[in-house]
Amino acid sequence: MADHSGRLSGIARERFGWELTDEQQRAAGAVLDGRDVLAVLPTGAGKSAIYQVPGLALDGLTVVVSPLVALQHDQAAALGEAGVCAVVVNADRSAAAAWEAVESGEARFLLLAPEQLAKPEVVERLRGAGVVLFAVDEAHCVSAWGHDFRPDYLRLAAAVERLGRPPVLALTATAAPPVRDDVVERLGMRDPLRVCTGFDRPNIHLAAHRHPSERDRRAAVLERVRELRGTGLVYAPTRAATEEIAAELGARARCFHAGMPAGEKERVHEAFTAGEVEVVVATSAFGMGIDKPDVRFVLHAGCPDSLDSYHQQVGRAGRDGDPATAELHHRPEDLAKQRFLTATGVPEDAIRAVAKAVRAGRGPQDVDLPRARRTRAVNLLVGAGAVDGDLTWVGRDLDEAVAEAVRLAEVHKRAVRSRVEMVRAYAEAPGCRRQELLAYFGEELPEPCGNCDGCDAGRAGERRTSSGGFDVHEGVRHAEWGRGEVMSVEDDRVTVLFEDEGYRTLSLAAVHDRDLLVPDAS
Repeated sequence: MADHSGRLSGIARERFGWELTDEQQRAAGAVLDGRDVLAVLPTGAGKSAIYQVPGLALDGLTVVVSPLVALQHDQAAALGEAGVCAVVVNADRSAAAAWEAVESGEARFLLLAPEQLAKPEVVERLRGAGVVLFAVDEAHCVSAWGHDFRPDYLRLAAAVERLGRPPVLALTATAAPPVRDDVVERLGMRDPLRVCTGFDRPNIHLAAHRHPSERDRRAAVLERVRELRGTGLVYAPTRAATEEIAAELGARARCFHAGMPAGEKERVHEAFTAGEVEVVVATSAFGMGIDKPDVRFVLHAGCPDSLDSYHQQVGRAGRDGDPATAELHHRPEDLAKQRFLTATGVPEDAIRAVAKAVRAGRGPQDVDLPRARRTRAVNLLVGAGAVDGDLTWVGRDLDEAVAEAVRLAEVHKRAVRSRVEMVRAYAEAPGCRRQELLAYFGEELPEPCGNCDGCDAGRAGERRTSSGGFDVHEGVRHAEWGRGEVMSVEDDRVTVLFEDEGYRTLSLAAVHDRDLLVPDAS
């Protein structure tokens, strides 16, 4: 790999006033070498610099896929302030002027939503535009194992091929090991450089509180919001809960959920970003792309569906580096509900109906099923190798394809349920809570953090990086669950991420007594 550090540092400093970190330099340098890159950096760590700086060093157009219109406009505006022509194409915006800038060579960056690249005419126009870099923001959305899956992302790999296979840069703030692997596979990335670092946000104080009733939890959340100073976010599990909590907080707060009119959602987003609203009470629909460094607290009035989504939401606090607070207010019933939601049967009939429609050339939209079930069936058929990114049949035997899709659905269900169990482990962690969170992402913190409720109470002890013959990140094999990777080792237990079973926590005594795990170097 050539040394591009001087050139990249010069562009970053002169155009944006930035000093690139070592991680940004590594990722951007690999892009200039024409290599695919997966960059997993925490919220606020400057992921956009990894496409913006090399995009200016390359001679051509950088395409940036971004899931939110507001995020596209924010990124385009930031480039414009640096004197760079960046244009946006989406369903809410007239595209004529943007395409003129692209086709004339004036635009250096084109930002668009993934559904735009599902349109053959859009990809065809881009083929002649000299695309030199294809960047995918919020790349965890491409993963069916991730917490924010977007089916439109499935078509991106096919679009990249039609554009002449420019380097692919995948960016995300949260991706546990199975999500990273899925992103690489789904985007068709070739031997990518993986830059995965910095899941820890040591300035955020982590805490979790268990409540006996919903009434007690609601009262505790309201009390904490009133005690805490500054700007904050409260995540609630339902639309009704966001409205009720915001109403009880009064003029200081506004609610936000997917059922609100688009204009109202945009007003809340803009008011929060501008500091005109102090607290937003929201469902998980709020927060992606927020560029607000001074959020002082993030409270959860219910358990998230995974530590992936929790880490991303908590990461919106304290981006300025000053102290911030993250609290999870939970009840055992939260996790029971999450387990129930993952216990639904495999939709074999839906898979077969969608498979027949795609094979006949009609498309999944012609199947009389709810959109969510059609989407799940298509995703499973893509995973089974029966449907490609253009949603066309690729010739596999129908019965074999359906059987493989059903198998994948069972694997997915087990993985989702295991993520729910990891939320429980975090919520009920007896020691250092940060160690528990980081272990989920494969990042070891050998000593207690000193900035969580477990450490405050003196319950935290040192976490082992090896014990009883097992090292963190070691490959192991279980007779029933197959191959896995050791994620963490404690005095009495080991947590392993299995390829087809998800996360499993095993008693070390049982492992040794019954030889449950053996080394696997494959």
